[in-house]
Amino acid sequence: MAEDTDLVSEIETLGEKLGEAKAAITKRFIGQEKVVDLTLAALLCGGHALLIGLPGLGKTRLVDTLSTVMGLNGNRVQFTPDLMPADILGSEVLEKAKGGARAFRFVPGPIFCQLLMADEINRASPRTQSALLQAMQERTVTVAGEDRPLDLPFHVLATQNPIEQEGTYPLPEAQLDRFLVQIDVPYPTRDTERDILLATTGVEEEEAHQVFKADDLIAAQTLLRRMPVGESVVEMILDLVRAFRPENPNASEAVRETVSWGPGPRAAQALMMTTRAQALLHGRLAPNAEDVMAMAVPVLSHRMALTFAARARGETVNDLITRTVREFGEVGAAA
Repeated sequence: MAEDTDLVSEIETLGEKLGEAKAAITKRFIGQEKVVDLTLAALLCGGHALLIGLPGLGKTRLVDTLSTVMGLNGNRVQFTPDLMPADILGSEVLEKAKGGARAFRFVPGPIFCQLLMADEINRASPRTQSALLQAMQERTVTVAGEDRPLDLPFHVLATQNPIEQEGTYPLPEAQLDRFLVQIDVPYPTRDTERDILLATTGVEEEEAHQVFKADDLIAAQTLLRRMPVGESVVEMILDLVRAFRPENPNASEAVRETVSWGPGPRAAQALMMTTRAQALLHGRLAPNAEDVMAMAVPVLSHRMALTFAARARGETVNDLITRTVREFGEVGAAA
């Protein structure tokens, strides 16, 4: 009983601290509350996020602000077609000592940080993109046959322009699957854009302040895994993920006709973690069905693909997920 009381107290305390962090972030990244929540959810889950939006919507500003507020050592890599894996991971250089002896010394690359911004990640070649695979999954990199652990916590926040396709390399499915969530950054509303104009075109701008430390974030990630999840929520996560696999006999006709391949078990794991984070960010002690439905699009949209015929008809993954989630909600309400 005492253990349950302690857990409740810890969750409530963390919720208050997250509220302070959100307030600090929105001083510089004005509005876009959903984008902020999803990015914080990715960090709370110990995962990575792919930010997709047009230039000038504040993606770089958001990542820079997160680095300050969450107390993380951050680096930025501008991905370009001529970027090489060594430019990210680091390389060994041959040095000559005073006595004439020669030895190799490892020079760490920008990936040795706690928050890496991979700006315009799809501009780099597949060879360079693959340099992130081991780091994102195993939190270590292998250079010259030696495993080198990264700092903890370690997160990658990558950005991508959805309309600029010339000179880009689409991310392979294995790379996409390592992003916990895909976050679409839309245009701001008129009122939000007005606030941005007034806040950023004066003599001084608001500065974000540090709320978390790296150790605090690690502790929050551990606490998140201790949050209870009801059996009905677990079953809903399983049903929802499996509903998008066209070979599943229980899949709907729409899914079987439009989906080329569906999400795997990693999607269910991501949905389980992000629903907890969603509940925590909204002041709840445990996730519910609404949290699952809210996180379905960010978690599943980059883990499945439509058939050519479906794309030719103008259908989108997000629309399919939204319709299916709405049907799940209607069934749950009827029950």
